[in-house]
Amino acid sequence: MSIRKALEAAILVLALGGLALPAAAQSKSTPPQGPFAEDFSLLTPPVPAPLEVFQDLDGAPVRLADFKGDVVLLNFWATWCAPCVREMPALDRLQSILGREGLRVVAVSIDRGGKQVVARFAKRIGLQNLALYLDPKSALARAFGVSGLPATFLIDAEGRVARARLGAAEWDSHAAVSLIRYYLKEGGGESGMRNAGAGD
Repeated sequence: MSIRKALEAAILVLALGGLALPAAAQSKSTPPQGPFAEDFSLLTPPVPAPLEVFQDLDGAPVRLADFKGDVVLLNFWATWCAPCVREMPALDRLQSILGREGLRVVAVSIDRGGKQVVARFAKRIGLQNLALYLDPKSALARAFGVSGLPATFLIDAEGRVARARLGAAEWDSHAAVSLIRYYLKEGGGESGMRNAGAGD
């Protein structure tokens, strides 16, 4: 199954009410269960993340493969998206909580105004921990089959898309932190210690 088809299937499942963890998908341990996990749909099996290039705020090219070894929470957002604006502080706090354990929150803006618009927004709402990125032509968003904002994908330490969620969430909640920590313990922690301080 292609990345786009797998992700489109996950988004469809979200619309239908979530996906329970199949027994075959269990690995070393079972991820935390509950409403948050069910809304953060599981891709079974995980699929390789797309290779499309996006940019950091300085315009340098970035690929998701650059983060291999870390667990990545990839969030597509825009400054004009009200639910995105509401959840950005929670994503900022999540990076602060789990950054030293190996999590990289990669917040990718699809704003066409680029760095100026995004940097001004980040300063206005007081973001301190997030690394912000740009996808002004929405190439990466299209590769993920994003059809609405915010859209968030959990990418494991091997560079595979493991979960997908459409819509805002309380990313610094106990349920969110516990679920993401499961993936960090499954393979992202050591890299996180090497990269301690990045984004926090």
